[in-house]
Amino acid sequence: MDLNLTDQVAFVAGSSRGIGKAIAEKFLLEGCRTVITGRSEGDLQTAQAELTQRFGTSRLMALQGDLTDLGAIRHILMQVESQWGNIDCAVANIGTGRGQTGWDISDTQWTELFRMNLWSSIRLISEILTAMVRRQRGSVVFISSITGLESTAAPLPYSAAKAALLSYAKNVARQVGPYHVRVNSVAPGNILFPGGSWDRRKTENPEKVASYIAAEVPLGRFGNPEEIADCVVFLSSDRANFITGSCIVADGGQTRSL
Repeated sequence: MDLNLTDQVAFVAGSSRGIGKAIAEKFLLEGCRTVITGRSEGDLQTAQAELTQRFGTSRLMALQGDLTDLGAIRHILMQVESQWGNIDCAVANIGTGRGQTGWDISDTQWTELFRMNLWSSIRLISEILTAMVRRQRGSVVFISSITGLESTAAPLPYSAAKAALLSYAKNVARQVGPYHVRVNSVAPGNILFPGGSWDRRKTENPEKVASYIAAEVPLGRFGNPEEIADCVVFLSSDRANFITGSCIVADGGQTRSL
């Protein structure tokens, strides 16, 4: 299916590996000019080299920086604007699920996981939305998690931050909708990729992980980054023009809530 994304500018935060990298690759396949970002210069350079080998350099821009920092966000967005102009499709794939489990958690841990999983995405997209609203065009997709939808064993601050992110996306969609800007979310389940958290757990205790997946996921397997990327790129396209304020759950049937 042609998603009519050719020559549009796609900005993918957190795209040096895993889900973010797969999203960037799908945008490139659709003919977008695509910005990849990452905190680790080494990981970003590796991703840039791999994508350049497949797609060349004319439609790929790699910008290193910590997108939890407002100054870094503004600097990176200025570079995009100076080279390619306005961003048409923005994806906020920022965060980490690593943290202390249990209920007795310090204020420091709560603050840090909210900074990583909520505030950073809001800061980034707030900067991008200003230009989209002015142009009366654009699409935003937040990468949340099924931990934001129902009870799991994930760290409480992480789950709460992802739930807040879903609420923010739903509400801001109503505010920018009159300006023809769409805002949606994708909530992935258990996604397996090299170097990811599930890759590490699978290596440490393969039997326990296999038992968990068999018991919790009706489809009986992990998802892969490309399956999440397909959802994101569709939501970013004109094929999804009547979809805003929505959350696509991609988890193999794991969640039990509606």
